[in-house]
Amino acid sequence: MDRLKLDGPVTVNFYDTGPMATLDDKLLGEKTHYYCSSSEDEEDNSNSSDNEKSQDHIGGQMIKSSAQLSQSAAPWEGTSTNTGPKGVIKDWQRFKQLEAEKAAEKEQERLALFKKLSLTCRSALDEEKEKQKEEEDDEELFLEDAFLQQYMQKRMAEMIAHSASLPVFGKVVPIKDCIQLLSEIEDENKGVTVIIHVYEENVEGCEAMHGCIMCLSQQYPRVKFCQVSSRVAGLSEQFQVSGVPALLVYKAGQLIGNFIRMTDEFGDDFFASDVESFLVQHGLLPDQSCVPQIIKSREDDDDSD
Repeated sequence: MDRLKLDGPVTVNFYDTGPMATLDDKLLGEKTHYYCSSSEDEEDNSNSSDNEKSQDHIGGQMIKSSAQLSQSAAPWEGTSTNTGPKGVIKDWQRFKQLEAEKAAEKEQERLALFKKLSLTCRSALDEEKEKQKEEEDDEELFLEDAFLQQYMQKRMAEMIAHSASLPVFGKVVPIKDCIQLLSEIEDENKGVTVIIHVYEENVEGCEAMHGCIMCLSQQYPRVKFCQVSSRVAGLSEQFQVSGVPALLVYKAGQLIGNFIRMTDEFGDDFFASDVESFLVQHGLLPDQSCVPQIIKSREDDDDSD
């Protein structure tokens, strides 16, 4: 900065009240310092508004920069803004990890599909053949077992001996009085099943039941079939009307079956096969389909003798 050069001495007049202000005026203040001008206020207002605008502009920039920072702090979505070497390596590692996970998922889906196809490729015919083969193998093992063969032969011999020891009847035994009724039940072999038909004259269903037990007595010769009138058995008049035809089954002197008013089961007209099925279902007659052929042959031989 250049300094003002003076050619001679300078005289300061402290008593000059002209345009230049004195030291007192500077110290005490001139009149113009206490004068309020509207132009000065406008200048001040314009300056303050300019300052506010500049501050608002600065604040907007600060808000905008903070929003940009918050956006930059959002979670990573698979893309990187870091283009440096470390960022590229990290992105590549993440890509390879995702690729390996997808490959593992596809492999699991492929294995599950192979397993499903392998299970559904077997047809019903193949399953039936395999099941039949297993049954044949089990049967062969059962028949080839010497111990089981010996046990079966022993049991068959016992059944044949027991069947041969039972008396043969082959007909219906009529009962004339109460004493005979008790004798037919209590004095019989304990292995014999005694089936008694209780009937009454001129009652529907009794005649059909009589014909059925006649047929069954020939089909089951080792079962004792009897018939007795309800009056001879000493039953009530109500039973004589509404309780017949009835079947009473005894074995070893014990009542094991009691079926009254059989017309409710079969109707007024029925056949021997109906009564047979009924008694077989209740376990009172042996099922002929389950009787071994060797026992059937033995019984036929005894009947012919």
